[in-house]
Amino acid sequence: MEKIQDTIVAVMQELRDKTRCPSEGNPEIWLKNTLTKKERRHIKFKYFKKGIIGVDVDSSSWLYNFNLKKEHLIERLRQKTDKIKDIYFRLGEINK
Repeated sequence: MEKIQDTIVAVMQELRDKTRCPSEGNPEIWLKNTLTKKERRHIKFKYFKKGIIGVDVDSSSWLYNFNLKKEHLIERLRQKTDKIKDIYFRLGEINK
């Protein structure tokens, strides 16, 4: 049977590891680090399911712009992690 002290030490170590690399498992941060500051103002991260990132875009012109850059964005995101399969952009409301 494992000692409580060993369990507490293991849990504390895991928490320390998570705080050192908070962006390691966060697709929203991967996306925001990939986009420019100007581009980030026009999107809202919605979901990450089965390797697909869902993003709302505030206008049709920006939706078109992001769709043109989609393959390049996916390529850049895959440099950070191999979990990304696709990005879905859709027109939606962005609350700033």
